[in-house]
Amino acid sequence: MRRARRRIVLSAAVFAIAALVVWRLVWTSPGTTLAPGQKIDSILILKKDHVLELLSNGKVIRSYRVAIGRGGLAQKRREGDELTPEGHYVIDARNSQSHFYKALHISYPNVSDRERAADLGVPPGGAIMIHGLPNGLGWLGPAQRLYDWTSGCVAVTDSQMDEIWNAVPVGTPVEIRP
Repeated sequence: MRRARRRIVLSAAVFAIAALVVWRLVWTSPGTTLAPGQKIDSILILKKDHVLELLSNGKVIRSYRVAIGRGGLAQKRREGDELTPEGHYVIDARNSQSHFYKALHISYPNVSDRERAADLGVPPGGAIMIHGLPNGLGWLGPAQRLYDWTSGCVAVTDSQMDEIWNAVPVGTPVEIRP
């Protein structure tokens, strides 16, 4: 009887800790809110940490937890590999009529991406974006971060995309790190 109670208490404790960890990873987002009219001069994406940081004068102004390409953490090599690229890019277009809730196009592929793909004899791919959720699925909110689901893009919630959209102009540099 005593052993059974211990197992129940231990199981409950493990479940509570696991639930707290999942809640922290999924439902919270690091950083503070952006000031109205705050403009950003660069974006840093840390793939391994699943974090997108908005910077102004080298200082992190806001951080977001993100989902990335479902292909894993490796460097994008070719079209269709579902990997998120790594390197230096810029935001070169905005799309408010995307299949996703707003999208900022990243200038992938750059010269080294094209050279790497050419060495492999494959197309480099393109259409890499920072975007919200697929249209009609905004209700998923932060749960979208439970697993990496994009085809190589970087995804945030729709409300986070609104913040990013309002703060990031075309021409903003983007660095994507492993």
